[in-house]
Amino acid sequence: MKAKIYVTLKKTVLDPQGKAVLNALHSLGFDKVQDTRVGRYIELDLKERTKKDAEQRIHQMCDELLANPVIEEYSFEITE
Repeated sequence: MKAKIYVTLKKTVLDPQGKAVLNALHSLGFDKVQDTRVGRYIELDLKERTKKDAEQRIHQMCDELLANPVIEEYSFEITE
């Protein structure tokens, strides 16, 4: 199974990297962009027996290592 994990800052957390990207886009003439948030994309190959097992493992990995639950949130999709 392959897991695609998206980690982003919570909406209430200031994103200075996102603001820098927004400013750069505006300086390049892309002034219709209103806001930018920067995150991470992680891809994993898993050897789990079921999709349910894979989901549990992904939640565990994200909660313990891949995302900081205080300031970040995550979502994922699994393909077989």
